Amino acid sequence: MRTQRITQRSMAFVLAGGRGSRLKELTDRRVKPAVPFGGKARIIDFALSNAVNSGIRKIAVATQYKAHSLIRHTQRGWSFFRAERNEFLDVLPASQRDGTENWYKGTADAVTQNIDIVDSYNVDYVVILAGDHIYKMDYEIMLRQHVESRADVTVGCLTVPRADAAAFGVMATDKDGRITSFLEKPSDPPGTPEDPDMSLASMGIYVFDWAYLRELLQKDAQDPNSTNDFGSDLIPQIVENGKAMAHRFDESCVRQDGAPAYWKDVGTVDAFWEAHIDLTGFTPELDLWDKTWPIWTYNEAVPPAKFIHNESGRRGIAISSMIAGGCIISGTEVRNSVLFTNVHTNSYAVLDHAVVLPEVVVNRSAILRNVVVDRGVVIPQGLVVGEDRGEDEKWFRVTDRGVTLITQDMLDKRADSQ
Repeated sequence: MRTQRITQRSMAFVLAGGRGSRLKELTDRRVKPAVPFGGKARIIDFALSNAVNSGIRKIAVATQYKAHSLIRHTQRGWSFFRAERNEFLDVLPASQRDGTENWYKGTADAVTQNIDIVDSYNVDYVVILAGDHIYKMDYEIMLRQHVESRADVTVGCLTVPRADAAAFGVMATDKDGRITSFLEKPSDPPGTPEDPDMSLASMGIYVFDWAYLRELLQKDAQDPNSTNDFGSDLIPQIVENGKAMAHRFDESCVRQDGAPAYWKDVGTVDAFWEAHIDLTGFTPELDLWDKTWPIWTYNEAVPPAKFIHNESGRRGIAISSMIAGGCIISGTEVRNSVLFTNVHTNSYAVLDHAVVLPEVVVNRSAILRNVVVDRGVVIPQGLVVGEDRGEDEKWFRVTDRGVTLITQDMLDKRADSQ
């Protein structure tokens, strides 16, 4: 009998329906996994790229909240799968497929409502993924551990300081990695067997045998007391009645030799800004330049970035910055910033520690420091942000760390009041 790689017998089920309300106005028009990241990609591209690079070519993406931007992105950037080679990416919007008025009630219910579609994939293993985190991981290593340990579920885990673990689902394990308890956001997180000051936090990544998960989901759907959620219902149940194993991210993180394991939830404006500014450093912990593990995305046909003017105070320059294609830096000083596709800036402007999403226009003499600028915004001439917090707070959203989020609606309200 011809043998197959474990990944050829597996599928990835990506949960991409959550709004991500802590990103505030950045998710007013798009779901969190569709938020742009890294100059040209979207957040969901990391989970999808990890799956493809790991050898998984059967992928389903469950969507719910304001999914149009995400669906359009997958159609444009992820249409290279070939059904004749038994590979595909299916987008599964919440569509009341169970004959009731229910949308997806929880993460587990999103899979339950699509059992017939997963059945059609004819797979042995299912990798459940969150679509809203930034990291690089080889899922095949985790799959291999799952099969070899004969686990009912294998849970991807981050090793985090115990003091920070209260924000996660936390696992206690024995010395062999078997999970002995699963606690959702505990006030007193358990330590690891080797270090009481560190804890194992759930990444929201689970590996199941499909036959086992299928039966579990059907039972869960019949339980009126269940919230139909993996972390709240299914995983604790397996820990108590079955065999749940922890897989440590350190063992499958894709990184350069000696680099730390990089995983980030960019779920707040501060975290989103910080993750981008980190990319402008000399040696970022997240390596987007690694050709052996690329982050695939939709590549818009745009010309190269252009820098023009070379006069005192009117010089088109970028220092320690990432500038995407289609940008025109016209007499603007750009420092420690990330500019996405088709950003146009004008003379005498300054961008300092700025994250500027696609299609933004920065007009003359504007000064933007420590900002996130939403897609399509037109920055008016002479606008100064990041130097007077009190003034900024009148019109824009300013975070606890002093990062200012700018949207077109905010600018329009400011213009109407003047």
